[in-house]
Amino acid sequence: MGGVLLGFAIVLVLVAVGFVAAWLLPGEAHAMQRGISPLVYYITNPALMFLLMSNADLGAVLRTYTPIALITAAATGILYAVVAGGLLRRRAGPVAAGAMASSYVNAGNIGVPIALYAVGSAAPVVSVLIAQLLVIAPLYLAVFAWCRHRADRALGDGTGDEGGAGGGTGGLGATLGRSLANPVTVATALGLAAATFSVDLPAVLAQPVEMLGNASVPLLLLLFGLSLRGQRPMGREARAEVLLGTALKALVMPALAWATGRFLFGLDGIELLGVVLMAALPTAQNVFLFAGHFRLATTSVRDVTLLSMVLALPVSLVVTVLLG
Repeated sequence: MGGVLLGFAIVLVLVAVGFVAAWLLPGEAHAMQRGISPLVYYITNPALMFLLMSNADLGAVLRTYTPIALITAAATGILYAVVAGGLLRRRAGPVAAGAMASSYVNAGNIGVPIALYAVGSAAPVVSVLIAQLLVIAPLYLAVFAWCRHRADRALGDGTGDEGGAGGGTGGLGATLGRSLANPVTVATALGLAAATFSVDLPAVLAQPVEMLGNASVPLLLLLFGLSLRGQRPMGREARAEVLLGTALKALVMPALAWATGRFLFGLDGIELLGVVLMAALPTAQNVFLFAGHFRLATTSVRDVTLLSMVLALPVSLVVTVLLG
């Protein structure tokens, strides 16, 4: 249980630092956000993913944990899309962003200490990272790119289908290609290749990559804290999506992970605990970063991230008591 408390304490302190910085320096907060966001997206986050993947024991993580992570995330995202798109009649962009927020967990920073201290192994968190960064994130980023392309085309010609009939496909193809070849996915693939072939970087490269990777988590959490200043969570226009995404992330996703691990894969004990704890993690701040990069619904994503973080600690403690 100490690992659960430690992981959440680290995150909350760094988010608070960002919030206080925005409060004390309101004139500089926007400039700090604009500077940190591309730095994390293009440099520090890819470096962190390379580090985590290059040190992974692939044989231990791909057999069970990764398929469970994929099944659980897919089921949760589909549930959100069905309710938000089918029942609430929301547009494609907000639905895609909300689906990712309800199913994409904060494995990179909270998950690591929880896996190490509460489960005693990094296998659950590495498996989730592999599933998210090589499969789930590229799929969502492709959908984000399509939504952004469609919105830009509608704004550009005001008609929809006719204006995009000629060159729309090529433009969309280029956008999708850039999204699937995003820095995080490329760095993850390179890290897995390094782990597969036991490639070690020379010290002159390994040390800078490690330094950049270690900077990613605090910068990302500071960015999230900066964004909270002057914002009101649970705005009326997005309240239904926020409640839906939070309920799915905090309650439904851990339940689905337990059912999948227990009945489909026959897990119990500490292995089942690791699976459910990873699913109970709050929404990753990367979702906020990705949604902002494609100019999608960042307000609802931010609120789901914040509320799921508040609920993740009690849910994780209950899970630890029941399964630990």
